[in-house]
Amino acid sequence: MLNRSIMGDKTLAGSSAKRRWAGMHIGALLLGGVALVGLAVSPALAQSDDEGAGEKKSQRPLVEINKNPYPSTYAPLPSDLTAIVGATVLDGIGGRIEGGTVVMNGGDIVAVGADVDVPAGARVIDGTGKWVTPGVIDVHSHLGVYASPGVAAHSDGNEATNPNTAEVWAEHSVWPHDPGFHRAAAGGVTSLQILPGSANLFGGRGVTLKNVPSRTMQGMKFPDAPYGLKMACGENPKRVYRSRGPSTLMGNVAGYRNAWIGARSYKESWDKYRAEHAEGKDPNPPKQDLEMDTLVGVLEGDILIHNHCYRADQMAVMIDISKEFNYDISTFHHAVESYKIADILAKEGICSAMWADWFGFKMEAYDGIRENLPFVHNAGACAVTHSDSDVGIQRLNQETAKSVADAARAGLVIPIEEAWTWIAINAAKSLGIEDQTGSLEIGKDADVVMWNGNPFSVYTSAEQVFVDGAKVYDLNDPAYQPVSDFRLGHPGEGDAK
Repeated sequence: MLNRSIMGDKTLAGSSAKRRWAGMHIGALLLGGVALVGLAVSPALAQSDDEGAGEKKSQRPLVEINKNPYPSTYAPLPSDLTAIVGATVLDGIGGRIEGGTVVMNGGDIVAVGADVDVPAGARVIDGTGKWVTPGVIDVHSHLGVYASPGVAAHSDGNEATNPNTAEVWAEHSVWPHDPGFHRAAAGGVTSLQILPGSANLFGGRGVTLKNVPSRTMQGMKFPDAPYGLKMACGENPKRVYRSRGPSTLMGNVAGYRNAWIGARSYKESWDKYRAEHAEGKDPNPPKQDLEMDTLVGVLEGDILIHNHCYRADQMAVMIDISKEFNYDISTFHHAVESYKIADILAKEGICSAMWADWFGFKMEAYDGIRENLPFVHNAGACAVTHSDSDVGIQRLNQETAKSVADAARAGLVIPIEEAWTWIAINAAKSLGIEDQTGSLEIGKDADVVMWNGNPFSVYTSAEQVFVDGAKVYDLNDPAYQPVSDFRLGHPGEGDAK
């Protein structure tokens, strides 16, 4: 049972192999005035000083940059063998099962179907008249970095000091006591990506979190989820920096290209260093650069690009830049004109994270249409519903439902089970976590929501929410309605009304 205040973190020790980070966790070494990490020494070179007197000394150990200096400490909350039976099940990958059963055990989905035997000893939840779905995933959130209450002290999402701030990481701004996390859980959200804002050409790294109560960001950090790099094209960067540049769209593009040229050179310097070391030489390692580390992570395929971009023509330019420097774009965010180039996005395998109906609030949002999401989906591209809002994140099921209704009015009928992929498996693909979550498939994380009706109805609420099989929210039980430490003792401290 959850306490009404924040639960304590648990270390990763003893958790399953799929939740281990593969990166090195080796302390820093101060060498030649440069902080260097991840040392490795060849046994053949580890001879004592008096061996081979008069011969050349052994080369210094190879220096590598620690790619994971802030590992997740997330561990699933305690859970029981649980079966939800007799529900309408949307599996998150386009399937629908009437009178279905979902079985969770050990943090994973262990059975899904219409003809499933309930294991002995399972806690059985009657799903008659209920709907069961994978947990909702929001790929674009600023919870924790623009926390509630919305005061200046909580404005930590934009490092608006330079057009390129690829060196900053959103996780270092995340405040886990933001009440918005618990409100999002009440909307069925089990995972979410926290992104920096869009004031910069390169805004910094985003972080993917499990939506669980925690004292620390590390205790929420989704194990093995790749980092994302937030980029922004269009009006925002040129509006923020103007006199010192960029002040035009062509200035934006020059800024991207110069940054990638620098990153390519930085990567080449490290590649040369490693090659010379492998040849038995004793080169000096390059000086570490945090900004370049993130950009090189993209070039090496370890970090995903999440690109704030509204207009179709600008998305096409960003695709050209990605080809020039040989990296991939995971997702265009907001993307109000994706419907104009849906065929190109499908060919390139790029997702679009879109609103249901936000448009017209600035010039680059002027040509948005309500059918954007369904038209992108219908073209075979990866469509995702996102929030970019501490209010919208509580209702992503309804936002998705609005797009389905708009599609129907345009003569395009999209079944509810297909549309649910927009906040399930497609969202997981956008974040690079589709092998762990985003669908009700055997072996995946038991991130599950039971709704008290059709989740596309405005009268429906998330009734029970599970993350890795542990219940983190219950509409009918205050013991499972967490309250942020920040709000304890305040008037109206809980959100249940």
